[in-house]
Amino acid sequence: CGISRTAVFSRAGNTSARELSRACPLAVQSGSHYFSHPIQTRVIVSNYEKQLEKVKTAPGFIAALDQSGGSTPKALGLYGVGEDAWSDDEGMFDVVHQMRTRIITSPSFGGDRILGAILFENTMDREIEGQPTASYLWNVKNVAPFLKVDKGLADEADGVQLMKPMPDLAALLEKAKANGIFGTKMRSVINQANAKGIKAIVDQQFEIGKQIVAAGLVPIIEPEVNIHCPDKAEAEDLLLDAIMTHLNNLGSDELVMLKLTLPEKDNLYAPCIAHDNVARVVALSGGYSRDEANDRLSRNHGMVASFSRALSEGLKAQQTEEEFDAMLDASIGAIAAASAT
Repeated sequence: CGISRTAVFSRAGNTSARELSRACPLAVQSGSHYFSHPIQTRVIVSNYEKQLEKVKTAPGFIAALDQSGGSTPKALGLYGVGEDAWSDDEGMFDVVHQMRTRIITSPSFGGDRILGAILFENTMDREIEGQPTASYLWNVKNVAPFLKVDKGLADEADGVQLMKPMPDLAALLEKAKANGIFGTKMRSVINQANAKGIKAIVDQQFEIGKQIVAAGLVPIIEPEVNIHCPDKAEAEDLLLDAIMTHLNNLGSDELVMLKLTLPEKDNLYAPCIAHDNVARVVALSGGYSRDEANDRLSRNHGMVASFSRALSEGLKAQQTEEEFDAMLDASIGAIAAASAT
């Protein structure tokens, strides 16, 4: 009848039945209330809800573009840019932002195959084509933005490296939310199959993860198992048990993601993938070549990639735009295919 449910209820309180029926002939009486048929409603879906639905259900993978100060020179070296290209940290971040901008603005990089992109804080603070990076990712590319929030690794103890303290986390989460960030990522590392150390890592990850959930963001919990761990399969069994204990203690509205090393036993993390509190389980390449990482990923059903070095493998600053886009397209295509199994 052209009158919305909202209009019917707002007018019914001070409008007679005759007037209401003239305004909406299909209105019917139910007690003292009037309803229109068919009911026309306007559903408002927030960016967060759209991003959550995409991250949970869409095909594709997460692009990890979050190299920080320590790993940036190596990443730029692989890209064909030596350390003589900058004279200080700010100059280095200028150069790496140019690389990330080239990747993100490429026609090959888009939401049809990429679910989200993980950013370093410095990248979030910058712009791409005149708008904040996170805004560009979602509004132009349909890619959900994530933010790396950890401050690096502590020294090894009990066979693991916990995350360093994050005293400014609350302020960073507030800043991330204001910048349209959907989720976060934080990494710790398991080097030995040490039950005490693995429990400590998972305890720390979920403790901070709950703080991130409370701030309105979805945390990617990343307890990486070093691919050179001498007893990697045993470490992964211990890790699975610790993760499941924490997942089973989450509230029904507490959603997390997991970023895990590709396991020695195929489909080891199937219980995590099936868990109601897990939005998605993603895999890190961990030092494997792109071909080996894709092969391992294809055998782990329901896991999708969250690759960094394996994504940018073969990209060079010296390539023409056509060469660069072709290489990136091939890389994205192969990773997306391996993520679709």
